[in-house]
Amino acid sequence: MDLISILDRNACILNIPERDREGVVRRIAAIASKTEAMNGVDPEIIYEKLMSREKEGSTGIGNAIAIPHARIEGMKDFLLFIVTSHRGVEFNSIDKKKVHTFFVVIGPEERVNDHLKILAAISHILASSNVKKELRKAITNTALYEAFLRNVRIAETGHESKQKFKALFVILYFDEFLYDILEFFIQEGIEGATILDSSGMGQYISNIPLFASFIGFMNEAKNHSNTIVAMIPEDRFSDIVEGIEEITGDLDKKEGAMLFAVDVSFARGTMKMM
Repeated sequence: MDLISILDRNACILNIPERDREGVVRRIAAIASKTEAMNGVDPEIIYEKLMSREKEGSTGIGNAIAIPHARIEGMKDFLLFIVTSHRGVEFNSIDKKKVHTFFVVIGPEERVNDHLKILAAISHILASSNVKKELRKAITNTALYEAFLRNVRIAETGHESKQKFKALFVILYFDEFLYDILEFFIQEGIEGATILDSSGMGQYISNIPLFASFIGFMNEAKNHSNTIVAMIPEDRFSDIVEGIEEITGDLDKKEGAMLFAVDVSFARGTMKMM
């Protein structure tokens, strides 16, 4: 069963606040009800279906993992998403430990075999990868989604996919943009970048005789710049550029900031620091 096609990025949520089983299931039902796959199903119906399954036997499978699941009449396709709890939730798990990560599966009532295949596929990924550790380390909703996605691809192919990257360079003469862009990177799951302390040619041009009279102007602090260098997945490049320009404004109409990118034909190692 293709888990990637049913995994809902927008429903993957870090650190829900609820601490008891019923509260968590209500939160999960509320998240699910807002997804396209549920097509407006009342969250109370989703809650009742999920709780009915839990009363048959906890879906807490041990090792801080639970897989709440339900089949609901009227659904056309499956929904898969992940929520986490940093502090953990008492969920009547088979090993009596608190649950920190919930894999939620909801699907059409009549597709029993597909439902079982999805549960088996999730169990296989959990047993054969470092996904549990990666999900616990995620610091944004996007990072949570992408960590699981990466491990699904590894499980399907036997090795990590050779995703194409672009090296993005963002040159900034305005300090106020720097931290906003770095915060945006973290929110988007780009967890590694390097910042180069740099300067524009104005710092040096006053040494050219023709421009000697402009020495005071050329030495102004505005000639200082920062250059952010980051590796961006090619399939997310347009979204990242769009997000940067939401911070800086249209770069074709603005002075003091620019970006450019180059294709990466070879890379080894990582700038990831978190």
